[in-house]
Amino acid sequence: MRSVGNARWWVARSDGIVAGSNFLPVAGGHWLTGLHVAVDQRNKGLGRRLLSTAQATLGGPVWLFCEPPLRGFYLSAGFEDATTLPAELTQRLQRYRASKNLLALVRPTAA
Repeated sequence: MRSVGNARWWVARSDGIVAGSNFLPVAGGHWLTGLHVAVDQRNKGLGRRLLSTAQATLGGPVWLFCEPPLRGFYLSAGFEDATTLPAELTQRLQRYRASKNLLALVRPTAA
């Protein structure tokens, strides 16, 4: 994952870092630019817990772009298809789709 100065990193540790996520502030929420879980730690709910903890602290909705095979995972983590995006993400998605098949998802603010 690449990071910029205003990015917010979240990690999970267990004898070292086993998962990490990166969030960039965008209009009214955050853009999840990466979520990685160590292979031997997958399918234990770690990624979902990391996303929930981060969003509860950061506040606001979380948007992401993902490849179609990952849609099921993100839907199970509380995301849904994004019908609208902040302007800055709309422009990025248009550029990225020139070379990749990506979906836009959003995890609304928890009630």
